[in-house]
Amino acid sequence: MSIRYSGLIAVLLVLGTCSGIVAKEPSCFVPAGAVAGDIALRGCSYTGADGVEYSADCGTLVVPENRNASGSRLIALPVIRVRSTGVQPAEPIFWLSGGPGSSNMAVGGLERFLDSHDVVMVGYRGVDGSVVLDCPEVAEVLNNTGGDLASEASLTRYGRALARCAESFQADGVDIAGYNVLEVVEDMETARLALGYGRINFFSASYGTRLAQYYAYMYPDSLFRSAMVSVNPPGHFVWESEVLDAQIEYDAELCAQDPNCSVRTSDLAETVRSVFHDMPKRWLFLPIDPGKVGFVTQFMLFHRGSAAAVYDAYIAAENGDPSGLAILSMMFDQMMPSSVTWGEWAAKGFIDYVAPRDWLSEMNPPGSIIGSPVSLLAGGGSLGGSWPVTSLPDWVHEAQPSDVETLLVGGNADFSTPVQFATDELLPLLGNGRQVILAEMGHTNDVFGMQTDAMFHMLATFFDTGEVDDSLFEYQPMSFELGMSFPDMAHAIVNAAVAVGLLIAAALVVLF
Repeated sequence: MSIRYSGLIAVLLVLGTCSGIVAKEPSCFVPAGAVAGDIALRGCSYTGADGVEYSADCGTLVVPENRNASGSRLIALPVIRVRSTGVQPAEPIFWLSGGPGSSNMAVGGLERFLDSHDVVMVGYRGVDGSVVLDCPEVAEVLNNTGGDLASEASLTRYGRALARCAESFQADGVDIAGYNVLEVVEDMETARLALGYGRINFFSASYGTRLAQYYAYMYPDSLFRSAMVSVNPPGHFVWESEVLDAQIEYDAELCAQDPNCSVRTSDLAETVRSVFHDMPKRWLFLPIDPGKVGFVTQFMLFHRGSAAAVYDAYIAAENGDPSGLAILSMMFDQMMPSSVTWGEWAAKGFIDYVAPRDWLSEMNPPGSIIGSPVSLLAGGGSLGGSWPVTSLPDWVHEAQPSDVETLLVGGNADFSTPVQFATDELLPLLGNGRQVILAEMGHTNDVFGMQTDAMFHMLATFFDTGEVDDSLFEYQPMSFELGMSFPDMAHAIVNAAVAVGLLIAAALVVLF
């Protein structure tokens, strides 16, 4: 799972029967008389991060809902092709976004490739297009956890909500078995053929790298070059607690070397452990849900800037001010329930949760620093039945060999897709693979955003020539310095509430 990089997200203007802007309502429809593989495009424009409008084609791709079911109904997916500004463009670049649960209809920095390539976005089934696997039942449960998202009771309610959501879609005629990762790969191949391309390139991030891997195994002759950022090999939608512990301990070593951090805690890992396992239920009038704090903590450790803010909140709590934890709990309520298309997240992401495990104990083992809160939610939801996961071939659960020209890029401080998995499990199987590891960088936001020019120079050079030029990157150490901290935010909220209360009291005195 990935929180998409937003600093370079482009503004979309889409014409035709599909909207390229992700929404909780279906944004495409199947045209009358359409058959599988049909594509309907019309001219449109796409505004890049540079503010320039580029010529594009926008419209609808029609595909079967379930290619393994005879007589399957058709669904529609949005397509955007941003046309190359060059005279003789090379192989097009297809974008595969992170997630699951997020749209594939926006990519930052695409203008940097347009001199030599078309850039293509094809909507992800289940989140873009005519069927959106939105689950308001899940959002309601996540907003009402009874005080602890990580409790067995809350996890059971969450799983039951997912099961009810799936049943509701099935009752409406949706074949949920068709919303799996291999069908997404088939959608990309259908789009390649419909657009009339020979070989294509893939530019993928996080969850999208898993799709790129599967495509390379299934359609090696259709794929020219593949650049994968924050690589997720099979099996690693599950975050194991011992891996997270090791990464927090690594950050603790960096803290010990940082004068601003080390003066506040003698052992950052132990600070996080002690606070996490002895968390207050509220700060003043603001509630603190330990499960929500854990979930947001894990997500915010994905990136360097947000990680520093999280660690600051834990240090402050150890020193008697848990107000930052209240902000983390509030952030879950503001961000998570409505920001993820939960049915799509389950349909794709649960592929790695099919093996039976004791999720409650394994994702929060004794002595762990924070356990694995995200995997606790995903796996623990099976207590209530959860989303029915489609059975897929055994090979999808193991990395496979490939001779496709492949570039693997990742940060060595990435909590979401730890770089060692790509190094140990995937790289040895790539006959034409290269890997670039970026020191002290985290997940996708860091890799794209910390040194953007260096990153896109390397990617453009790879797509144009096959060479890997990482010479523009400079070492950028982890910083624990902050502007406004979470405790600062909490105190500002309380002060504002007090000020409003005083104003109301003064008004009442005047009136009565």
